[in-house]
Amino acid sequence: MYYLFTALAVLFASCSNNDDTATAESVVVAFENPNLSFETTDASKEVNLVFSTAAPQSGTLTLTYTTENALYGDDADFITLPSGESGTITLDFEAGATGVSFTFNKLQDALEGTTKSVTFSIDSITLADAFANGNTDIVVSFTATAAAAGTFSPEVGGPNEPNQVYLDLSSLTETAVQRDSWDLAFYNGSEFRVKLNGSIFMAAAQLDATDIDAVQEADVEALKAQVAVGTFDAANTAYIDDVTGTVDGTAIAEISTTAEDNKVYLLNLGYKVGTATADQGAVALNGDSRGWMKVRILKGTDDYIVQYAALDATTHDEITIAKTDDATFNYFSFSTDALIDVAPATGKWDMVFTTFTNEIPGFGSYAYADFIAINNLDGVVAYEVDGSTIAFADFAASNVDSGSFTIDQRAIGSAWRNGGGPSSLPSIKEGVYYIVQDPDGNIYKVRFTALVSEGGERGHPALEFSLL
Repeated sequence: MYYLFTALAVLFASCSNNDDTATAESVVVAFENPNLSFETTDASKEVNLVFSTAAPQSGTLTLTYTTENALYGDDADFITLPSGESGTITLDFEAGATGVSFTFNKLQDALEGTTKSVTFSIDSITLADAFANGNTDIVVSFTATAAAAGTFSPEVGGPNEPNQVYLDLSSLTETAVQRDSWDLAFYNGSEFRVKLNGSIFMAAAQLDATDIDAVQEADVEALKAQVAVGTFDAANTAYIDDVTGTVDGTAIAEISTTAEDNKVYLLNLGYKVGTATADQGAVALNGDSRGWMKVRILKGTDDYIVQYAALDATTHDEITIAKTDDATFNYFSFSTDALIDVAPATGKWDMVFTTFTNEIPGFGSYAYADFIAINNLDGVVAYEVDGSTIAFADFAASNVDSGSFTIDQRAIGSAWRNGGGPSSLPSIKEGVYYIVQDPDGNIYKVRFTALVSEGGERGHPALEFSLL
């Protein structure tokens, strides 16, 4: 307050010397603060305006306001006293007043990941020698809070399932990215790990070589048949990332500080997104093969040095990928020779609808459609509930069994749906739902309400959820 009045005093002195309209009786009006924020538990606050000197007579002060993601009304986001329903607020004051205020009632918090605010501005003052200066505006910000309930219909894209779709329950946000738009994901955590794009069924095999330019296609021709997904060979899990999602289980070994320990890898780049028309209830995931590459990854101070080339090349390209703080992985595309945006920022998503490289015990890696992976590396955990023990509608916070949570990214996986068969179409698994805890500790119950479109076309999932 001291600094505000000091500023007003300086302003008044300046106006008295240089502004013919200002007089000794001039009243400078300003908001007490330029910003006001609500905590989650706050429902009401006073917004104060102050005068540089006592009002010489009674009068009124009129405010206008603009909003960001907020609506006025008893059934909306906020109201004020006196009322601002008309778009303005009129505040009366008496002679001798040194300020005036109004009440701001917050009715709804902002959703996580969104900004909700109201900016009030001084519009007019009825005193002849009064004017606004200094804090002529105030921004009232709503606190972000988790969504209490909601629904999603992720834009997976139909039976070719072209998109990976990341969902954040608490903010009701959905992020879709074409699944063949990236190749490798570089971990930003304490370890130096590189993840394959399992949604397009990539695979990788370490070679006994450190000179990437010396490796030629003839050297790896016999290995190609093994380095693939869906060969029904139990041993081929060595060529894919650990299906549980642990960062310690990548097919590419942890990048070593010792350069000679970092070998060249043969990369099967998987498949382009399919374009064929699928039968009703079926999927057509894979298009043309994306071919093969060789890659060697070295460790810098806090970055990755990536060497890569076609199999028959005798020279290679190189890019340095620095670790960053705002994402769990940085995603790189060989097609564009650049980083691209894929998953949302660290902690800003809970699950992803995707195609997925999984394991069939005894038969090795296998391609799955309609798969849901949880964001385990950012702390998301989940478990399945049998609806015959307690109905979805009846499940409450008191029913949460924290000991059942699993960090395996396949906690939901493909278990939410029936795959169909020769005489049946794929379908939702009735009576099954999931309890999901997000990175902020919010716990949700989630059930899936659709797998196919009304016409029976695959790749049109839907879900609903409630905060516990």
